Amino acid sequence: MYEKCYEFHHSEDYLVEKIIQDEDVHVNHMIFKQHEGLPTHKSNSSVYMIVIRGILSLKLEEQDFHEYSSGCIVNIPFGLRMDVNNLHEETLELFVLKAPSPEKWKENHQE
Repeated sequence: MYEKCYEFHHSEDYLVEKIIQDEDVHVNHMIFKQHEGLPTHKSNSSVYMIVIRGILSLKLEEQDFHEYSSGCIVNIPFGLRMDVNNLHEETLELFVLKAPSPEKWKENHQE
């Protein structure tokens, strides 16, 4: 068998799980109820957020919150300060891909 299957959980409760953490890509799965999200932080790679259900409320740097619905993939460039939240009643579920992985990003961008 050549392929590998990675499993993720189904839930209605707060969840942040690291599914794949290899040298090429990181894949995380997240579920947030209303008023839940991540602490403010800077993107440490090129980040792709795939909204599976609900509405992602995303604030980058000093801009206002922008909202992205189910079926949308949002790309966030390296080094931006971001607030990731669910400001809506419906549960938010998304996958976050970091490609290249943060370690590979640093390696490729060292001076």
